[in-house]
Amino acid sequence: MASDLGDLLRARRARVTPEHANLPVVGHRRVEGLRREEVAMLAGVSVDYYVRLEQGRERSPSAQVLDALAAVLRLDGDARRHLFDVAGVAAPRRTTGVAEQVDPALRQLMDAWPAQPALVYNRAYDVLAANELATALFGGFAHSRNLMHLVFTDPAARSFYVDWDDVARDAVAGFRLGHGADLDDPRLRAVLDELLAASAELRELWSHHEARGKSLHTKRFRHPEVGALTLTMQAFDVRSAPGQELVVYHAQPGTPSAEALALLGTVAATARTPG
Repeated sequence: MASDLGDLLRARRARVTPEHANLPVVGHRRVEGLRREEVAMLAGVSVDYYVRLEQGRERSPSAQVLDALAAVLRLDGDARRHLFDVAGVAAPRRTTGVAEQVDPALRQLMDAWPAQPALVYNRAYDVLAANELATALFGGFAHSRNLMHLVFTDPAARSFYVDWDDVARDAVAGFRLGHGADLDDPRLRAVLDELLAASAELRELWSHHEARGKSLHTKRFRHPEVGALTLTMQAFDVRSAPGQELVVYHAQPGTPSAEALALLGTVAATARTPG
C-alpha cells in the first residue's frame, strides 16, 4: 500500500549516492542512489522496518527514526520539516484548513505601498489579497487567482516568467511544504488533483518531493504592457493567520525595472480612473 511518506522516502533515497554517504561502490548497482538496506543500516533501523515504511505498512515512525532518516537522506531545514509533517510526527505549524480571510489592517498596509506590488496567498496558493500594482503585474489575475494554476495552466506563463523552469520548481517545492503541513485539507487536495491531471510538468516535479519555503531572491518578468522587469521578492509569514504568506516585490532604484514598474503603476491608475 503506497503512502505519502513512502513516496517521499523512495524519491529522496534515489537522490543520495553512495559517495554522499561515504559508502564503498562495489560492482554493478541496479538502483539509483542508495539501496534500502543501506538506508536502514545508516539510520540504525532494521531492513524490514525500513521496507515497511517505504511500502506504507508502517505509518508511525518515532521522531528519533525520522531524525536519523533525515540525516541519511540529507534533509535539513524545510525539507526535514516536510518529512516530519508527512509522517504526522511533531509537525510544526499544523493548522486545520487553509486560511481564507486577510486581516483588514494588513490590507491597508499593502495599499499603502503604491510603488511595490504586494499580495497575500494561502497554502493552496490562492491569492487572497493584492494591492493595485500587484494586480496589474499579474494581469488582473484574469486566468486564475491561484498562483499554481497561473504557472502551470496559463498559456502565457512561459513568456511572463522569463525563468519559467526555476519558477515552476520553486512553486512546487513551496506548495508541497504547505501540503505536508495539512495533508487532509480539501482545498489543497483539490488544487493538487487539478494540476496533476492538467500538467505533465507538475507531475514530474511533484515526483521529486522537493519541499522548501521562499527566501529572498529575484524574479524576472516579461510584462505585455511595460516589458522586462527584474524584481527582488521577499516573503513573510503572516503570524496572525498561520498558512498565509505576504510577498512584496521591489525594483532597484534607478534601474530600467524601476522605470517599468512606475509605468505599470501609471497604467493601473489610468485604468482605474473613469475616462
